[in-house]
Amino acid sequence: MKPSHRGVRIGSAWILAIAFFWLARPDYLTLGLGAAVVLVGLLVRGWAAGVLQKDRELAVSGPYAFTRNPLYLGTFLIGVGAVVAGGRLWLGLGFIAWFAWIYGSTMARESGELAARFGESYARYRESVPVLLPRLTPFRPAGDHGAADTGFSPARYLRNREYEALLGAVAGMALLLLKAAGWPP
Repeated sequence: MKPSHRGVRIGSAWILAIAFFWLARPDYLTLGLGAAVVLVGLLVRGWAAGVLQKDRELAVSGPYAFTRNPLYLGTFLIGVGAVVAGGRLWLGLGFIAWFAWIYGSTMARESGELAARFGESYARYRESVPVLLPRLTPFRPAGDHGAADTGFSPARYLRNREYEALLGAVAGMALLLLKAAGWPP
């Protein structure tokens, strides 16, 4: 049985995280700088999750007006922040390679699924909004009936289980803090 793309993504992330924590050499300065970047990533992901109505409507408002993949942009920022916090910037090369491999194919697959589901509405959106790095001004759909213009909802944030990213980031930063403090000896 072939593993799912999500299973590969999660399994490989665990392997990467374990290797990263083993190799990390955090100090309080790198932890502070990295935590700031992680916080920005969590805010981007949280905003996106609070707007997204999965499998219901094409999200084009909030962070989706700036990038087609704000959840993945947030993940990238969290990863970059973790690398900075870990104090070994060369580990960033491994993270970037992993991110490009896993999320590049994920974004391409999801783009195809959205094109099939939302047709011309998604085609116009895809032409105007970058895949990952945000545009400077928000996208404004011109009377698209397949596009959602929804605000942030705490209920959507919870329904999309975004708190899991928050808990994971807090746990990861706590482990790095313990390592910076000299534990394990």
